[in-house]
Amino acid sequence: MSNQELEYRALKLLEQHPDMTQRELSKELGVSLGKAHYVVKALVQVGWIKLENFQRSNNKLGYAYLLTPVGMVEKAKITRRFLLRKQAEYQQLKREIERLKSEVDNL
Repeated sequence: MSNQELEYRALKLLEQHPDMTQRELSKELGVSLGKAHYVVKALVQVGWIKLENFQRSNNKLGYAYLLTPVGMVEKAKITRRFLLRKQAEYQQLKREIERLKSEVDNL
């Protein structure tokens, strides 16, 4: 999975589940906990998400990841690029399937 796809999936998951832990995020993304931490830290550093502490939480680890306005714009851009790339891959696979069908029919 490319870094761009990892960022997209992380943004999407954190938008849907802002209280998700990094351990849960790593499981959902299929990456190590260290990699998930690296991705979250990078997204915070570029300002796409912010980390907020639950003020009234009895759990000292009660945090929420919130997409910033810049993060929402970037997620939209990444989503568009992701969609275009997947559509191109789909078209390429479609052509390859047609070519293989033609080969089989000519046997």
